Amino acid sequence: MQEPTPVPQYPASPGLVSDHDKQPRSPRDSLKLLSFNIQVGINTQAYHHYVTRSWQHLLPHRQRNRTLDEIAQVLRQYDLVALQEVDGGSLRSGFVNQVEYLAQSGQFQHWYQQRNRNLGKLAQHSNGVLSRIEPSLVEDHPLPGLIPGRGAIVVRLGSGENSLLVIVLHLALGVRTQDRQLRYIRELIEHHPHVVLMGDMNNPLEHLLNRPALQGLGLVSAEQVMPTYPSWKPTRALDHILITPSLEMRHAEVLDCTISDHRPIAMEIGLPQCLHGL
Repeated sequence: MQEPTPVPQYPASPGLVSDHDKQPRSPRDSLKLLSFNIQVGINTQAYHHYVTRSWQHLLPHRQRNRTLDEIAQVLRQYDLVALQEVDGGSLRSGFVNQVEYLAQSGQFQHWYQQRNRNLGKLAQHSNGVLSRIEPSLVEDHPLPGLIPGRGAIVVRLGSGENSLLVIVLHLALGVRTQDRQLRYIRELIEHHPHVVLMGDMNNPLEHLLNRPALQGLGLVSAEQVMPTYPSWKPTRALDHILITPSLEMRHAEVLDCTISDHRPIAMEIGLPQCLHGL
């Protein structure tokens, strides 16, 4: 499998905090995480909306920014947020970079947009990360697949072994492609002691953890099944947050939120002493 060469990148300048805005950091022993597939700000609350509101995938809608404001209210109580199905600024979003918009509305100092499919003015299919902690490194990784357009964002908080590696991803639908993508992810994380894997994985948890690519890593998840899709009557657990055993899972939940067709999944993790300086 040919692997793309990742290029280290940082959030664009609007996502960085100037020196005079920085405050002295107190030690933190936990992080509040959230993963949310926002469906480019389309408020889907029934299956028939996939038909009646499908035009919103192509054209702007006057309520879309109001939906983004509702999403931003949800995000504000978290330290790091993984976003999937975000538009990077095209006709359908009113040329609004939705990652930047949510960072500003949610009061996040650091953000990064990963553009996975560039359809010019029609659509800018993207993933995104919002963070209250300044990353030491952000890497952009296109994931393997017959059809380009899936990606993972690697965010490093801290440095060296005393760092936290956060992988934000949106897996493909096909089983074979997913296996290739998970093998790629394994190579990124298998030698790092402190890892969070989060995003829309298009897989029930039991299937995901039984994939050969993830076996032996000891990844920890919520004990109970937490369905996230469809948001109006969730029956399928497609969105997940997985952590390595060095991290403590203090709380996990799916939020009662029907803004998108997915519900957001949240987790508070306890950090080992070596990560309290994040």
